Amino acid sequence: MEFKKKETPILVTKSALPDFAAYTEEIRSIWDNHWLTNMGPKHEQLRAELKEYMQVPYVELLTNGHMALELVLEALDLKGEVITTPFTYISTTHSIVRNGLTPVFCDIRPDDYTMDPEKIEALITDKTCAIMPVHVYGNVCDVERIQEIADKHHLKVIYDAAHTFGETYKGKGIGTFGDANCFSFHATKVFNTVEGGAVTTADPAIAQRVSELKNFGYSTGDEIPHTGSNAKMNEFCAAMGLCLLREIETLIEKRKKICARYDERLAKVRGIKLNAVQKDVSSNYAYYPVEIIEEDYGMDRDALVVKLNEYNIFPRKYFYPITSAFEVFKGIYDPKDTPIAYRAGNRVITLPLHAELPLEDVDFICDLIEHFAAH
Repeated sequence: MEFKKKETPILVTKSALPDFAAYTEEIRSIWDNHWLTNMGPKHEQLRAELKEYMQVPYVELLTNGHMALELVLEALDLKGEVITTPFTYISTTHSIVRNGLTPVFCDIRPDDYTMDPEKIEALITDKTCAIMPVHVYGNVCDVERIQEIADKHHLKVIYDAAHTFGETYKGKGIGTFGDANCFSFHATKVFNTVEGGAVTTADPAIAQRVSELKNFGYSTGDEIPHTGSNAKMNEFCAAMGLCLLREIETLIEKRKKICARYDERLAKVRGIKLNAVQKDVSSNYAYYPVEIIEEDYGMDRDALVVKLNEYNIFPRKYFYPITSAFEVFKGIYDPKDTPIAYRAGNRVITLPLHAELPLEDVDFICDLIEHFAAH
């Protein structure tokens, strides 16, 4: 079969944007009140609407998901070691280190790539203060087992929930688990505010401390009880969030149909391992990861990526390398100490996925993957 290279690159993602007229109408009032930042009307409206949509008691909006992670750890005033996963974006690990804490890496489960709760307790020491699991690709961690372990050992639980906006587990908003949850609203995410992030929690003290830390440490009036940062979401980003929140269910439904087509086309391709379908989770279809098993497929992950690139298809090796393998941690950690994560980091790619991706493009990608497997 002859395949013609795509004239326009098919990228791994494409940022969702609202109707241009809808966004300009949303920001019109900013020109009337000249309130650009510092918890303005758009900020407060988005915060209120997110509390309802995400089914959470408290939401704090921030400039990005990384500052959500950093400021939550600071708000909890932790000291010592944090058990986390190396199968994540580097932001997770950096947030721990930048708070003067020590990451301790726990391996992942091979089916859904989330932290393996059965390997956590062996890593707990008298220095352990918290667990920071990561919901991966929209796959939800074993929140019940992790909480049992945390309660038994009196540990805090902070979820990196960057991939799970809008999801529920057993009918509960994903942002209600643990002590706090950190979300990214980056341009590449299912829901974006261009740049942005949020902390959700059921603890008013954590919400208040994050609110203070994101605004230079101010509490009330001129009082500054903490050394703070500057991580406030501005009005233009909040306006983008308000526009896209109105469309979020439509966007997720479109992503669902694309994932269903991938499933249909790739389920029987030898050497292609598809993402697990989780019971009791309402997915947001954030990513479409596949694991390339070289001995069955006939080539390794990196070779497949090169082949796809030749046809203007650009998947992402995500997460590669795992965070314990980055140069900044060379000589401190051995990435092979978490062998399942290490293997996944060398075998997984996320295929192109966004709400506007035509099904014809999905079919073209699948045709190529099938063709390479056969040859």
